[in-house]
Order: sequence, then structure tokens, then C-alpha cells
Amino acid sequence: MFTALAPLAAPAVGPWAGGYGPGPFFFLIPLIWLVVIVGLVLFFGRRARRRFGADGPPWAPGRSAEATLAERFAQGDIEEVEYRARLEVLRANRPPAR
Repeated sequence: MFTALAPLAAPAVGPWAGGYGPGPFFFLIPLIWLVVIVGLVLFFGRRARRRFGADGPPWAPGRSAEATLAERFAQGDIEEVEYRARLEVLRANRPPAR
């Protein structure tokens, strides 16, 4: 009885593989997921850079000293002479570019 139904069950697995496995598209599934994940990372990374600027978010430890100094000057915490003097010191002590 089961031998008569066996030819009918094979196409349910997949006609592209002859009923013997996942077929040639098996390797495309991880590649599709990789493309989706990389796309999401690039999309949200670009949005974060646009939102926070080149220095990153204010709470990040990598915020530049020049940005902090400019913010203090804009808030009126320091005067222009002090701002320019400190900016000159910061730029003179900047590490060399890689």
C-alpha cells in the first residue's frame, strides 16, 4: 500500500530537488540573511551619524575636546580670548594623523 503512495509524496518535498533534499537554493538563505543584517547595520549606522554628527553622541567617551571647548564658548562659560588660547593649545598637542 505504501509503495503505491510513494511517488505522490516525493513532489511534496520539492520538485527542484527531486524529493531528496533542500535543493540548490539551500546556500542562498544564509546569504540573504547576511545581506539583510548588513543592510540594517548600515541603515541605522548612517542614521546615528546624521543624528549625532561626526563626534558621536554627547555621552560617548570619544567626544572631541574641540567640540567641548566650542560648546563652552557658545554657552558663554569662557570668553573669546580664552577660547582661542585653549584651542591653539589643543591643536598644538593634537596627536599625528595615522
